[in-house]
Amino acid sequence: MTAPEFWDRTLQNWQSELLAVLSMVVLSIYLRQRGSPESKPVGAAHAETGVEG
Repeated sequence: MTAPEFWDRTLQNWQSELLAVLSMVVLSIYLRQRGSPESKPVGAAHAETGVEG
C-alpha cells in the first residue's frame, strides 16, 4: 500500500466515525428536547419515573 492511499483511507474512516458519533449526539439532544419516553427529567429520582430497567 502506498502512503497517499493509506492516508486517504484513514481520513475517510475518521470522517465516517465522526459523522456517526455526531449523528448520535444530535439525535439524543433532539429526543431529549421533544420529551421522548426514552429519557426522564434531569434530577428525577428513579422512584418518581416508575421506569424499571
